[in-house]
Amino acid sequence: MKQLIVSAAAVVVCTAAMAQPKPAAKPATKPAAKPVAKPAAKPAFVLKTSLDSLSYALGVLDGSFFKQQGIDKLNYAALQEGFRHVIEGKELIMNQGMAEQTLRQKLQEAAMKKVQPTIDEGNKFLAENKKRPEVKTTASGLQYEVVKLGTGPMPKDTNTVKVHYVGTLLNGTKFDSSRDRGEPAQFPLNGVIPGWTEGVQLMPVGSVFKFYIPYQLGYGMQGMPPTIPGGSLLLFEVELIEIVGGQQ
Repeated sequence: MKQLIVSAAAVVVCTAAMAQPKPAAKPATKPAAKPVAKPAAKPAFVLKTSLDSLSYALGVLDGSFFKQQGIDKLNYAALQEGFRHVIEGKELIMNQGMAEQTLRQKLQEAAMKKVQPTIDEGNKFLAENKKRPEVKTTASGLQYEVVKLGTGPMPKDTNTVKVHYVGTLLNGTKFDSSRDRGEPAQFPLNGVIPGWTEGVQLMPVGSVFKFYIPYQLGYGMQGMPPTIPGGSLLLFEVELIEIVGGQQ
């Protein structure tokens, strides 16, 4: 009888155990895929001979020069033909004079495109600056204001003058200063930029003026790299100390 009870209890326990839900099986983890190594890119052009090297070198040197001048787009087939016609002595489609004129025109266009933002920024400043009552504008576009009016004579463009000055760009960058050097500068008025030649002649000795010089009265589209970018408006504060020579 005891054995029957024990057997019955064992059946109940087994049945209950079978009735309990089993934990869900974890999905098998796949090993991470290894990145497929990309084959090394082959160079588009291989230099096999010394002639290949010479030809490519000419392309690098000429291309570097003209890219610096702002030329960023070419018809390479036409470029190749021009080289080939000259090297092989073929009849040219465009003579030397026409080629130089074409290049000069394109370089001017490229240079203007390159400096136009600087020119536009300067013109915008001048347009606002001329509205100030203390600023005077000459027929050439030169703007100036009197900080201190002296009582001495006014120089002519044939005179040599002694001055102190500080020159800055529109963004405030100082590019030249006689005051920083600790001694006045001396130069003939007909040997400087047009804005200086015109402006200093308006100053009696002993004066201090501020000049706002448009790019065309300064260093033009070419500027004076690396200190003065092409097309830059120049700001100067000038003190005329003395007329030291030249025709009176």
